[in-house]
Amino acid sequence: MNKLLQHIQLIERVDQLIRLKATGSPHDLARRLAISEASLYRLIDTLREMGAPIEFSFCYQSYIYSSEVKFICGFFLKELSNKEIQIVNGGFYNLAFLLDFNKTNFRTVKI
Repeated sequence: MNKLLQHIQLIERVDQLIRLKATGSPHDLARRLAISEASLYRLIDTLREMGAPIEFSFCYQSYIYSSEVKFICGFFLKELSNKEIQIVNGGFYNLAFLLDFNKTNFRTVKI
C-alpha cells in the first residue's frame, strides 16, 4: 500500500479516537497504533501545524479537540455547471447538443 495512503489512514484513525475522547495516554495510543511514542508526538505536532486544536485532557485521559473541527482528505465529486462543462470539454458539449438538436428537428423537404 502507498506510504501516503497509510499515513492518511493513520491520521483518520487518530482523528476518530480524538473525537471519541478515547486515545488513552500517549503511551497507550502509540502502542494501539503500532508506532513509537516519538512518531506519535511528531504526528500530533503535524496535526497541530495543520490547524488541529489538540490538547491532552487529564480529566478524560485522552487527547481531545478544544474546538469543533473536521478532518477531510480525499476527492469528492462535484456537479459541474453548464459553463464549467463547456470549459472542461473545450466547447464539445455545445457541439453534441447542436448535433442532437439537428437530428431531432431536421425536416426533409421533397421536391
